[in-house]
Amino acid sequence: MRVLFVTTEMDDYVRVGGLAAVSAALPRALAMRPWMDIRIMLPGYREVIEQLTHIEIAGTCKAFAEMPAATLALASTRDGLPIYVLLCPQLYERPGNPYGDESGEDWPDNDIRFARFASAAAELAAGTLDKNWAADMVHANDWQAALAPAYLAWRGINLPSVMTIHNLAYQGLFPKESLRRIGAPESSFHIDGIEFYDKVSFLKGGLVYSSHLTTVSATYAKEITTAQFGCGLEGLLRLRADAAQLTGILNGIDESWDPRFCSHLAQPFGAGDWEGKRANADYVRKQFGLGVSRGPLFGIVARLVHQKGIDLVLEAADEIIDAGGQIAVIGSGEPAIEQALIKAHRRRPDAIGVAIGFDDAQARRIFAGSDFTLMPSRFEPCGLSQMYAQRFGSLPIGHQTGGLAETITDGETGFLFSKPSRDSFLGGIRRAFSTFGAHDRLDSMRRTAMSRSFSWDTSAGSYNALYRKVAAA
Repeated sequence: MRVLFVTTEMDDYVRVGGLAAVSAALPRALAMRPWMDIRIMLPGYREVIEQLTHIEIAGTCKAFAEMPAATLALASTRDGLPIYVLLCPQLYERPGNPYGDESGEDWPDNDIRFARFASAAAELAAGTLDKNWAADMVHANDWQAALAPAYLAWRGINLPSVMTIHNLAYQGLFPKESLRRIGAPESSFHIDGIEFYDKVSFLKGGLVYSSHLTTVSATYAKEITTAQFGCGLEGLLRLRADAAQLTGILNGIDESWDPRFCSHLAQPFGAGDWEGKRANADYVRKQFGLGVSRGPLFGIVARLVHQKGIDLVLEAADEIIDAGGQIAVIGSGEPAIEQALIKAHRRRPDAIGVAIGFDDAQARRIFAGSDFTLMPSRFEPCGLSQMYAQRFGSLPIGHQTGGLAETITDGETGFLFSKPSRDSFLGGIRRAFSTFGAHDRLDSMRRTAMSRSFSWDTSAGSYNALYRKVAAA
């Protein structure tokens, strides 16, 4: 089976959130399956092009509507996974991140940038760009790629597709004028098409035109059919679910998340080697300028956005510190949240350490050194930090939602609390402090957490079966 995996992030080259980790790991796990030819398609960001050693031109996309012409190149990862890269310097070779400028503002032409990308993906899948390859299945990820199934439908190309929702809150909404700019038919702008409250919704295009929808946990698949989590799309998602066309498949993590062999740690360690874990805690404290302490260290590795409940951490910080705890944070996101964390650090530099930005090695050391990982997310489609944390012996404290509810066993591998509120969150934190003081219980929970497997093989098996089911329908 030939699968085109369409994504805008990949850990090998460019990362904004969890999509990058999924895009690096899932195709690799699928490529290990017999009779599977999976190829990734990425926009030609500067970071991607600079890291590719050999590029062949595979085809050319003509200008279409207000979208410029672009060139399709074929390259490969260091371990040989084929990658198509859409080259269009005026759209993709920019400073900032894949979606916005250096100040965090979305690019005003994101409709053209990602419609150009999705349209090219549809052409490639249909066999009109690379004369040597066409797809049997398109797998589009999030709103930036969501119009690939729509362009297939608008062009009358009958090719099965799977669309994965990594986070329903990000929909790619644009004014109605975008229809003309991206060459979408006027007839698609209605309630059963890509219209969403008089705007064009790229994500809705994927939800409507894809053969099958997936999301990144079974719990989130149920949640998004409700008004609380459905972001205004719950009616459409209920219809797809009732038709057995919405599936939750939990993400995994790769095998490098093993503290016995991780080269980034201050000291590798395994279950039971708590001196080794403490060496990482001491290293993190020193790196973040925290005071010497034998109290618990709470880690946060997250995008600093409202969804992640960082405001709840700030509300709980004084109680954590007064009880003898310290907090180490790494991440970037909304400027207001970044500034609030920096302000908290300045107020208590001995107890709150903050690193704005993202560094994978430092993130791994925080997981390795922390006793607990704070995840008070208001919603969490899957979440990866709680999986990383458990493998590194840091017990997650998470809101009972989405993937957190599926991957944290309350009282055994971490702590779940019921509501995204200060009081409910503090209930989880107090249970963590109680466990920290009970050494046998802490030891048992850490050992259980570190023994958990979140292998991508399981996810890849589910996707492999789904591809074949959708292709046969």
